[in-house]
Amino acid sequence: MVGLHKGEFQNSLVRWIDARLPVFTLMQKEYSAFPTPKNFNYFWNFGAIATVALLIMILTGIFLAMNYVPNSALAFESVQRIMRDVNYGWLIRYVHMNGASMFFIAVYIHIFRGIYYGSYKTPRELLWMLGVLILFLMMATAFMGYVLPWGQMSYWGATVITNLFSAFPLVGKAIVTWLWGGFSVDNPTLNRFFSLHYLLPFIIVAVVGLHVAALHVSGSNNPLGIDPKGPQDTVPFHPYYTIKDSVGLCVFLIVFAIFVFFAPNFFSNPDNSIPANPMMTPPEIVPEWYLLPYYAILRSVPNKLGGVLMMFGSIFILFFLPWLDTSPVRSAKFRPIFRQLVWLLVIDVLVLGEVGAHRPEGLWIIAGRVATAYYFLFFLVLLPIIGKLERPLPLPESISRPVLGPRSGGGGGPVAGGAPAKPMEKA
Repeated sequence: MVGLHKGEFQNSLVRWIDARLPVFTLMQKEYSAFPTPKNFNYFWNFGAIATVALLIMILTGIFLAMNYVPNSALAFESVQRIMRDVNYGWLIRYVHMNGASMFFIAVYIHIFRGIYYGSYKTPRELLWMLGVLILFLMMATAFMGYVLPWGQMSYWGATVITNLFSAFPLVGKAIVTWLWGGFSVDNPTLNRFFSLHYLLPFIIVAVVGLHVAALHVSGSNNPLGIDPKGPQDTVPFHPYYTIKDSVGLCVFLIVFAIFVFFAPNFFSNPDNSIPANPMMTPPEIVPEWYLLPYYAILRSVPNKLGGVLMMFGSIFILFFLPWLDTSPVRSAKFRPIFRQLVWLLVIDVLVLGEVGAHRPEGLWIIAGRVATAYYFLFFLVLLPIIGKLERPLPLPESISRPVLGPRSGGGGGPVAGGAPAKPMEKA
């Protein structure tokens, strides 16, 4: 349908619907003929991959909710019944269990791409902030979902994490009581978490819609971090990037299927296969792997309130990233010092994840505190200073020049050399 305008669709039923509700014209404009930079790499696949993962999680969650019983006396047994007695219940649950991890993998890579290529810079600040909001909602949804199987780790994880709110002066205990629905983690807690776990994914879908709408207003960033100068720098989204996204999605689904069919419990804690027992504390209480870096930050601070504030601050600091980075250049391809610091940040987050999986003792305490210090140092100190002092490499004059080469006539100046860097243009 590329090139078609309203009233020019070949299918008569499509024309009839579009004349009364122009959804097909909107889709053709925003998703088919929508001009996108011609130099996207495979890092740009993970936005579409994350969207598909979200849909998989919602669909499997709906089917699981049909058979799950949100009652503290029956929840664990209802999960076992889903695994053993419901037709393909084991498959639906394993897809949902591993889907959470795959969803976070896709989103974390998507966030890394945004940081590395400066996708948070003007005019995409709101686009970035909506993405951070999605991440926060994902974490809340995942934590509540982890409680629902009502195993040992579910119960004690809920007890430990919800107790953190008691660190807040004056209102802390009231918040904990409201979350619990009483004076301990019990049936009212499970009912609250089940309701919110079912509701929040649909709120995430709404925020994703705003995220995509903001993307279509500001346009996509690209690996060079420069704005398209004209039609020679763009291609229609379909078929070029629908095909490229499909390739990446196929690879993602193959990896997903390997975990579901050959290692379904790879990401899960074996203690969660034991029914919840309020009288027996597990030797180690840890959240799922995708929350371990934040858990490590929490435990790296000796003061309880300070640890809670640092943990939440590690997420909320991302909202202010567009203003913390003072460089006029977007992409790390042209920022040699920034590029090294970003890779150090990736290593730092991996270290925090490893620290969060171990007891806070010995060298793990030191490693956690050093990694926590670098995390906040990167955002609050290094980014503002490097943005002022770093001398970026020269930017190309157009996307076409580095894509098509110097002999193509695509226009543009040198990609690197002795000329000073040109400030980033606003879209």
